[in-house]
Amino acid sequence: MPQLTINGKVCDFEQGQSILEVALANEEAIPHYCWHESLSVVANCRICLGEVWAPNPRNEGKLEAWPKLVPTCQTPCSEGMVVHTDSPKAIGNQKSVMEYLLINHPVDCPVCDQAGECHLQDYAYQYGRAESRFLEAKIKAPKKDIGEHVLLYSDRCIMCTRCVRFTQEITGTGELIVDGRGATEQIDVFPGMGLDNELSANVVDLCPVGALLDKDFLFKKRVWFLTKTPSIDGLTASGDNLTIEHAEGSVHRFKPRPNPAINRSWITDEVRYGWKFVASEDRLNQPQRQQLNELIDCKWDKACEEAKKGIKTAGDKCVLMVSPMLATEEAYLLGQAAKAMSDDVVFAVGPVPVDGQDKTFANGYTISAEKAPNARGVRQALEKVSESVLSYEELCELLADKKSGVKSFILTGNYPSDWVTKDFAKLIGRNFLVLIDTLPSDLVKRANVLMPSVTWAEKDGSFVNHKGIAQAFDAAIPELEGAKSEGQIALDLLKACGQEAKRYNAAAIRTEMGIETAVNEPKADRVESEMVFAEL
Repeated sequence: MPQLTINGKVCDFEQGQSILEVALANEEAIPHYCWHESLSVVANCRICLGEVWAPNPRNEGKLEAWPKLVPTCQTPCSEGMVVHTDSPKAIGNQKSVMEYLLINHPVDCPVCDQAGECHLQDYAYQYGRAESRFLEAKIKAPKKDIGEHVLLYSDRCIMCTRCVRFTQEITGTGELIVDGRGATEQIDVFPGMGLDNELSANVVDLCPVGALLDKDFLFKKRVWFLTKTPSIDGLTASGDNLTIEHAEGSVHRFKPRPNPAINRSWITDEVRYGWKFVASEDRLNQPQRQQLNELIDCKWDKACEEAKKGIKTAGDKCVLMVSPMLATEEAYLLGQAAKAMSDDVVFAVGPVPVDGQDKTFANGYTISAEKAPNARGVRQALEKVSESVLSYEELCELLADKKSGVKSFILTGNYPSDWVTKDFAKLIGRNFLVLIDTLPSDLVKRANVLMPSVTWAEKDGSFVNHKGIAQAFDAAIPELEGAKSEGQIALDLLKACGQEAKRYNAAAIRTEMGIETAVNEPKADRVESEMVFAEL
């Protein structure tokens, strides 16, 4: 494999790779603003310029210096090349670029939401000057409301044009433009047009400074107080990789996590803002049982005993309907629990919401029309405990037959909103019902036993996306007090049936099931930012 040397470090590369790409892959810090792995290369920020020496075939292959600094983001690697971004010439350029970018910048870091994760802050510390030599009046630029989710602070913008290229190259909607020239140019929207597409808030993630900010997160929490947990989209079948950022047991925001095979570098606004039900005040948080036609609070052991007793007493067939919002491991355990409580179980996958059709963007990113994260994983799990697994529609057809023989139900929900239709509630009738859910629905008052569960942000597990790729996720925040994961509920039901008491361990269940999940470790967008904080 061909090699080059970057700041004294020998690195392998593939033909066509730029110097900057190879440097980042080898954890060699080169400052950059405008370059992004998923966007076109424009080389307009100029802070990544490096000094290059390369073999000259006309001079017996001896190393010769190129006459000027070149943009490492745009310059392809070649065999034997030697690159310096830490030489006096390169450092001088970095300081000049930083000084230029800060001329009209308001330097309002104490009130800026980007503080703590800002490229401008990091590079000013690492490559900039201690004091400004600019004594003239700064050019003032306005704050703009450019869309439903995004605010633009124009005076902080460094004109990297990442956001403009995103709307042109990825979404194809072209809402953002560069208006004006020179020191007065600004990012703006076309008159009468707002930033309105399904991926609009990704421009906030793309912005290397505090120019584009998320309205939903604005002034909510300083980023250095947030803990980041890698996770998976728990709302749609896309399987997008994301990071849940949380503090003190509360979720504050979702950010995309790059995965070239799944979601590239993006998530939809639907997923980014769809997690609010996790913090809903209406969450179910107390196990209850029916007594004298009223639901009364009870302890978990009592709820499990009542569920087992009611299902065994009802006799005939018991329906286990597992929601596609649940993890694969939980579906597997619930299937085992149902078989332990009834000799004749009908297994089914819960309703799978679909909204429109899949939509694929220019770089291959797809928005899934299926609004459930694990319909395939749930079916695969249930098929490990039963030869026959019905769809929701097939289950409804079965229940419509008065001779079906169904006398009891174990139903799971965990949808972000009320999922129970009037027709389905009628099919349940007055049969014995064990309901495992997170939010209130028409079935709550009808339940004989109510068991509150937790969302995917509060538990471990794995989902299988619409491409059939299984991916694991970890709990980001503690379980809501009074509620349990469906996996633990299943184990508690098995305990009530006489089996050994166990704690839910998703990884161990995956091993038992023989599931191999795709591994995608989060990677830093910038090596140098980590170096800065390490030095501090």
